[in-house]
Amino acid sequence: MIILEFKAQGKNTQYQAIDEAIRTVKFIRNSCISLWMDNKGTGKYDLSKYCKILAKEFPFANELNSTARQAAAERAWSSISRFFENCKKKVPGKKGYPRFQKHCRFGKADAARTVEYKQSGWKLSPDKKSITFSDKKGIGRLKLKGTWDLWRFDKKLIKRVRIVKRADGYYVQFCISVEVNEQLTPSHSTIGLDVGLKEFYTDSFGNSEPNPRFYRAGEKILKFYQRRVSRKKKGSSNRKKAINRLGRQHLKISRQREEHAKRLVRSYRKKSAAFIVGRLCIKGDRFCCKAALF
Repeated sequence: MIILEFKAQGKNTQYQAIDEAIRTVKFIRNSCISLWMDNKGTGKYDLSKYCKILAKEFPFANELNSTARQAAAERAWSSISRFFENCKKKVPGKKGYPRFQKHCRFGKADAARTVEYKQSGWKLSPDKKSITFSDKKGIGRLKLKGTWDLWRFDKKLIKRVRIVKRADGYYVQFCISVEVNEQLTPSHSTIGLDVGLKEFYTDSFGNSEPNPRFYRAGEKILKFYQRRVSRKKKGSSNRKKAINRLGRQHLKISRQREEHAKRLVRSYRKKSAAFIVGRLCIKGDRFCCKAALF
């Protein structure tokens, strides 16, 4: 399974329709969580059936595509099953009891600002440079801006389509079910990587990568934007603009971290070596060891 992401371009009315769809997804997920809390023994299929009841009771929920409602219920059950697994495994600390999703700022996770469709409710253009959402929310046709070769994949391989809202705009993600088989010549060598705080990592040959500390480098700017948010009046348009600027800065730092990690992985991947990465479990005060083959 691979994920291809494109920047979505549309009109302001379309962006408002996406926001309404995201709010509907939050409502369905929170309603499923509430049903599970109030009724002992509620299972995955009970939550799926509950989506139909919500669609009949609330017109705005009926406007959302049925597969998107099911995806919201699956997201609720995912948080419930994760809580049960942590309890069975006796994970130290908090077990992750399911919580209701609230209106969050842009610095939070993308899962709270996502609407997900399965294999219906959307249609790609013949040139695959735009996508049209056909539910009653009124999202309509969105242009796709990106460099991925989406035309190489058959439409049947696209299992899910997500619309993600971030501080710098809206994005469309395609979850494609393909197997990536790449033949690499084995180097018959093993490299050990020790991840730390002072150094980003140190390998078994003594080579080390300094920790870039992107957050510390941008902390001064973050504090500046955070002060601007706190000075604005709650509910005002100026406060919303200040929150957006703060979210853009957080997004920049997260992308810097991600690209830095990808660059290091590519450098070791070209060596075609098996390496062992050490990871410190701080919560359980244990040392975990993971092995990966590249």
